[in-house]
Amino acid sequence: MNLQTYFIEFSYLLASILFILGLKGLSHPETAKRGMHLAEFGMMMAIIGTLMHFEIVSYTWIIIGLLVGSTLGLAMGVWVPMTAMPQRTALSHAFGAFAAALVGIARDTGVSGYIGDGSNRWPAVHRLDAAHLFRLALEKAPAGSVLHAIADEGVPIRAIAEVIGRHLDVPVVSVPAGEASGHFGFLAGFLAADNPVSSTLTRALLGWQPAHPGLIEDLDKGHYFHGRPA
Repeated sequence: MNLQTYFIEFSYLLASILFILGLKGLSHPETAKRGMHLAEFGMMMAIIGTLMHFEIVSYTWIIIGLLVGSTLGLAMGVWVPMTAMPQRTALSHAFGAFAAALVGIARDTGVSGYIGDGSNRWPAVHRLDAAHLFRLALEKAPAGSVLHAIADEGVPIRAIAEVIGRHLDVPVVSVPAGEASGHFGFLAGFLAADNPVSSTLTRALLGWQPAHPGLIEDLDKGHYFHGRPA
């Protein structure tokens, strides 16, 4: 085998290992941040390995695939009801990557932070409420509907940081915008955004009413702070 073949096989092997370690890391707040970075690097290695395999890769077909996929995506956006999901779906156990990552960062740094005054807002929905809306969308949403699966229309980031700080018994502090990337990593961009979203029209159209705990109530139950990784 030549050097190229060795590199391709090594990249696939490394990608597989990193995916496994990444999934394991995402299962607990203390290791969630590291898990996300490992999975990102694993995906990068898999893509590089594939692109180096000239016998199975045709850049012409890659471009054609992108065009076909974009066309199908556009058609689905017009004819299929689309449900807008918030960036974080509130789970009832410690498997939410967003919340787990914030808890892990607070543990690593010894503070529970928010950017600026923390007034920027984050939408959320419980996974069971989201599942209920998807069922309603399949059953009776008109074609082309834009649906918002939103229960908490805007939870201030500072409120999230305060719950985490209380459970971990660490100070709740403001992180200057210029230091946010160093403190939060890639999450800084999401935490800095003010993104309130309304589901009023969705509720009126389908009669959907969220019935499960909101983001703050879910966090306050303590699921994200119990147990340690094996």
